[in-house]
Order: sequence, then structure tokens, then C-alpha cells
Amino acid sequence: MTHRNDRTLRVGALARVEGEGAMYVRVRGRNVEEVRLDIYEPPRFFEAFLRGRAHTEPPDITARICGICPVAYQMSACQAVEAACGVTVDGPLRDLRRLLYCGEWIESHALHVYLLHAPDFLGYPGAVELARDHRPVVERGLRLKKAGNTVMEVLGGRAIHPVNVRVGGFYRTPERTELVPLAETLRRARDDALATVEWAAGFEFPDFTHDHEYLALTAERYPLEAGTLRSTGGRAFTAADFEEHVTEHQVPHSTALHAHFTGGGRYLTGPLARYSLNRDRLSPLAREAADRAGLGPECRNPFRSILVRAVEIVYAVDEALRIIADYRPPPRPAVPVPPRRATGHGATEAPRGTLYHRYDLGPDGLIQAARIIPPTSQNQAAIEDDLRRFVADRLHLDDHDLTHRCEQAIRNYDPCISCSTHFLDLTVDRS
Repeated sequence: MTHRNDRTLRVGALARVEGEGAMYVRVRGRNVEEVRLDIYEPPRFFEAFLRGRAHTEPPDITARICGICPVAYQMSACQAVEAACGVTVDGPLRDLRRLLYCGEWIESHALHVYLLHAPDFLGYPGAVELARDHRPVVERGLRLKKAGNTVMEVLGGRAIHPVNVRVGGFYRTPERTELVPLAETLRRARDDALATVEWAAGFEFPDFTHDHEYLALTAERYPLEAGTLRSTGGRAFTAADFEEHVTEHQVPHSTALHAHFTGGGRYLTGPLARYSLNRDRLSPLAREAADRAGLGPECRNPFRSILVRAVEIVYAVDEALRIIADYRPPPRPAVPVPPRRATGHGATEAPRGTLYHRYDLGPDGLIQAARIIPPTSQNQAAIEDDLRRFVADRLHLDDHDLTHRCEQAIRNYDPCISCSTHFLDLTVDRS
């Protein structure tokens, strides 16, 4: 602090988020002049890696974008390629994909709730310190994460970067008997998930709300692997029209692109958007858990996102059990997906929000162009706006306390920074 009315808050490396990012806030008098979520992790150029590859390769390549949510990348990639090739995957194969996605939601949300975000609410610097005083609580979180990992191992072959997913379905599908022990694991996880909602409902949430337009998929069931995009502002469009409604642009302080609705207007995707647009599609058990936790028809306090994630864990466990109970092995593990010249689009609900893929295929099936828009890059503008208003209402706090609370505010969105830095506009002038 250089003057009592001029303040600069800096965090060079944000803790308990995935990837490398920083925070910068500059205050002059009573005005918050600048707020930045600086993303300095080097861009990873996955769109460029995909050019020239076969149409069957995106599920394996894009899974490497993230070790926490690889299934989201695989499902959006499969959906886009299959759309380009005019193929629909349904029946038991679609159910198995949804089951695999449930596993990812369980493990990702459990990681965030227990190890990344809960320490903020309970006054601990991290999960290790939390475990020293609350070992049974942290063990419950680890059990939940392990249950999600087990789903991914059974369906995907392994928990990190699954190897059993392919365009058209799977390389191998399980027998019903193989899912029996998985169901037993999930029934135990359901009790842990319900306890998680009750536990998180007891946290003290700062009084703060936002008015962003929410964007999420909607479908007959609570959205995971497919659906129509809708917003709280009345927008409705398919994945094929995503780029007509969403525009990306580069900002100087981020190696990830920012996204806005075409024509202007920031928006937010993720658990708060999904819940607020699809609450009536939760399973009865998850809806009852949300009611007991005090969640209304929509949630606009980003600090309560930890509670919404807990409810989504209940849903994912419940939905996984439903799919297993109804499962009948398909006649073949995958349907043929012959290549053709076309463009395909796919959008699914990653744990952190809507994930969009687009692939332009040549007649030989080679990828001519690719575009991937992950949820964290879509949310950056909304995160910065929330941070600006959050700071403006708390200028009475000292720098240390205010900086800590700002870090907590950023962790509300569970940013996956490595996912967001896959692309960078680059112009080279040669003389």
C-alpha cells in the first residue's frame, strides 16, 4: 500500500486452482480501477496439434488437455466428429457415456469441494491442515473421489486420460456382472454425498450476488453429455450455432481467450448456471438435498457454488446407479463412423461448465481445422467483474484480509487454467 487510499493487491501464483494464474487489483480512493485474472501459463496449441490428424483421434488427443476432466473433452470431441459424419450414438452406448461422465463429475467435484475450496470456509490454509483437525471429513471426500475414479476405471480403462473411449462408442463394453461391485461402491458413495451437502450447508457464505446471464445445456434429464444451449436471458441454440452466439477475443493479460455473447454481454457457465436452468431435472433425491440445504429455484451467490457442486455429486451418484440398474449390454461396443467432408459441433457439460468443440473434416477424414472453447475461458470476464464488485464492497478490510478473500472468490469458479490456455492468436511480421 503506497497511500491509505491507493492500494494494489497482488497474488503472483493462485493456490488451490488447477494451472498457473495470478490476481491483480488496483484501487484508487474508493474506486476499483483495474481487476485482472492474469493467466500466464504457456498456450498449448491443441487446435494446431489436431490439424492433419484422423477423425478418429480427437478423443485421445483432447483428453490430454486435462487430467481432472478428460471425459468432458472426449465426449465433446466424439459428439462433434459423429455430428460431422452424420452418426448418432444412442441406446446403451449413450447411457454408458453418461455413466462415465457421472464418474468424472463425482471425482472432480469431490476434489474441489473437499481439497480446494472447503479450507477457505473453515479457516485453513489448505487440505493438509484441514485433515489434521478433521480427518474423518477429509477421508469422506477422498472416498467420494475414489468412487468417481472407480467409475472411470471400469468404463474408461483408467481414471486419468481414459483409453476405452472411441468415436462411435467404446473399444469394449462391460458385462452386467462387472457393474455389480461398482453399484455397491456407489451406494456407499450416495451416503457420503448426502453428508457432504449437509456439511457444506453449514458454511458461512459471504453476502454477495451477481447478475450475469447464465448459459448451460438443457435436456430431458439434468445435462451432462448432450442438450440444447439455453440462457437465463432467453437465448436458445444448438451446438451447431455456438459460434454465432459466442465470440472470443484476446486480452493482454491472459494466454486464454475471453468469451462474450456476440454483440456484447458477459455470461457465466458452470454449476450455478446448470442448477438455475435445470433444477427441475434433478433426481428427487438431489432435489430434496438441495431443498434441505436452503437452495432455491436458482443460485446467484458464487460462494454457494460449493453447495451446488455438492448437490451435483448427489445427482451424479444417483444417476450412475439408475443407469447401472437399467443397463443391458449393447450388441456391439461401437457403431461405424465413416469419414466425410463436413463440419461437426459438440457441446457437453464439463464439471466447470459448457465445453464446445468444432471440427472441419476433409473427404479423407483428416481434420482441416479445430476449435475448442473451454468453460474457464468463457468465465474469465464474469470472474473479473465479480472480483471488482466484491472488492468495492470490502475496502474497509486491510490488504492481507482482502487479498485472502479475493483468492477465495476466484476459487468459487474452480478455474481450470490449463484447460483454458490451449490457444493463442499469433501474428508474425517478417521483413
